[in-house]
Amino acid sequence: MLSKKIEEAINNQINAELWSAYLYLSMAMDCEAKGLPGIANWFEIQFQEEQAHAFKFKNYLISRGGKVILKPIEEVQTEWDSVLAMFEETYRHEQVVTGLINDIYQLAIDERDFATQSMLNWFIDEQVEEEETALGLVDSVRLIGNHGYGMYKLDKDLATRVFVPVE
Repeated sequence: MLSKKIEEAINNQINAELWSAYLYLSMAMDCEAKGLPGIANWFEIQFQEEQAHAFKFKNYLISRGGKVILKPIEEVQTEWDSVLAMFEETYRHEQVVTGLINDIYQLAIDERDFATQSMLNWFIDEQVEEEETALGLVDSVRLIGNHGYGMYKLDKDLATRVFVPVE
């Protein structure tokens, strides 16, 4: 059985994951409006991944006898000045998410909740990948600069990304 503190923290994380999904969907829509369908695809996959993360937390919470409490999703930004600004925000946002997951992990240590610690190991590994990918995209866009062909190529490359369901 989960402590109330762990149940509340996981509920907060479910809502944070759904807000993240909403943020990435907004970024995808802005890319679509700017004629960047490949980069929009990358953000749409991020949207799907964040929803899958929310469901992974939801499934765990329910399996441990907890109750999911959804809260309103707060408004997100709808327009960015550049692709670089989007990817920089993505990197910063993923760092925030890493911090949130680390906080739950510390709470699980404090509560001696070994099952939750075990479940969170997957998310810790996932966040390392998320931050690395986002930082790589920031670096790529900085390297491209104002070169139109470079952005065209990045857009084409990111169009090939596909969603892989979370186990």
